[in-house]
Amino acid sequence: MDLHSSDHASTGDGIVSRTIEIAGKTVHRLGFGAMRLTGPGVWGEPADRGPFIQLMRRVIELGVDFIDTASVYGPHVSEEIIRAALHPYPAHVLITTKGGQTQSGPGSYATLGRPEYLRQECALSLRRLGVDHIDLYQLHQVDPAVPFEDQIGVMRELKDEGKIAAIGLNEVTVDQIVAARQIVDIASVQNQYSVTTRKHENVLDYCTREGIPFISWFPLDIGALAQPGGPLDAIAAQTGATPAQIALAWQLAHSENLVPIPGTASMAHLEENVAAATVRLSPQQIAELDALAG
Repeated sequence: MDLHSSDHASTGDGIVSRTIEIAGKTVHRLGFGAMRLTGPGVWGEPADRGPFIQLMRRVIELGVDFIDTASVYGPHVSEEIIRAALHPYPAHVLITTKGGQTQSGPGSYATLGRPEYLRQECALSLRRLGVDHIDLYQLHQVDPAVPFEDQIGVMRELKDEGKIAAIGLNEVTVDQIVAARQIVDIASVQNQYSVTTRKHENVLDYCTREGIPFISWFPLDIGALAQPGGPLDAIAAQTGATPAQIALAWQLAHSENLVPIPGTASMAHLEENVAAATVRLSPQQIAELDALAG
C-alpha cells in the first residue's frame, strides 16, 4: 500500500484537511460514517429519507470524499440512501461497505463469516450501491466459528473476480492482520479508537509502520471528558472550538495514518464535525490529550 498524507487540501467550502491514499484514491482524512442513515437503533427505514438524502449531498459539498457504510445498517437502508443521494458517484469519492454481520432487531447483531454469506452480501451490496465493483470491501468482524483463512480466502476470490478492488479488515488484532496479509493485500484496518478508547494503539502503531490506513469508528466517544471543566472542554475554550472538534482534531494530529469517520443524522453536527479539520492544536494541547490514554 502506497500511503501518503499531504500537508493540506482545501474542500469546496474552504475547509482544510490532510489527505491519505486508500484503495488507490486520495481522500481527505476526515470521513463520514453512514451508520445513522436509518431508523432508530440503526433498524429499518427512517420516517423520511429526504433529510438523509440532503445530508449525504451536503457531505460531498463540504469536501468529504470517504464514506463508510455496511450492509447491516438498516439492514440495507444506508446503502440504498447513499445510492439515492449520490449515484452516479463522483469519481473522486471512495464509498466503502462491509459484510459479515447480521441484524435481527434494533441493536441485535451477530457475526456471520461463512464464505457463502460473504459472497452473497457482496453481490447484494453491489446491487444496492449500483456499481460493478466495490472500491473497498471490508470484513465487518472476524467470525470465530469459521476458519479465518476461509473468510479472507473468499475476500481474495471476490477481488480476483473483479467484484471488489481492495480489501479491508474491521476490529482485528495485529496477529490477524499479519495472518490476513499472508493471503492477500490489506488496504485498510478499521477499529474503534478515540481520545478515551485506545485499546488498539498497538494496531495503529503497526498500521503506521506498514503504511496501512487506520480508520477509526466511534471517534467521538468522549463522554465525561467533554463535560464543563473537563480536559476537552478546557482546550475547547482555549481554541474557540467545540469539545467534539477537539477530539477529532487530536486524532488528525496524533497520527498521519488515522482516518476518523464521525457519523451523524444532523446537518448542524455534520458541519461542526467537518470544521474540526481547521482546528490546530498546540504541542502542549496534543500532549495533554495524549496523556488521557487508559
